[in-house]
Amino acid sequence: MWFTAFAREKKPTADEDRTMIDVHPSYIERNGHAEFAVLPIEEFHLLQEYLENMEDLLDLRHAKEEEGSAETVTLSELKQSLG
Repeated sequence: MWFTAFAREKKPTADEDRTMIDVHPSYIERNGHAEFAVLPIEEFHLLQEYLENMEDLLDLRHAKEEEGSAETVTLSELKQSLG
């Protein structure tokens, strides 16, 4: 067979950040080298959601940077102008 599969236990570090997503990948090897990482579906969905949130944050930061010091209005000012 050209591949083997095995799981590695995550070893926490002393200064581990508690906000990180805890993942438990299994690795598929080809010719003795890790070729693929496989995650439980729940962990995959958490990572997917996290990446989407980071994309949104980057988009927001980019938009704020583009706007620079453009004039803004408060929500109450907007409501008042809309009637």
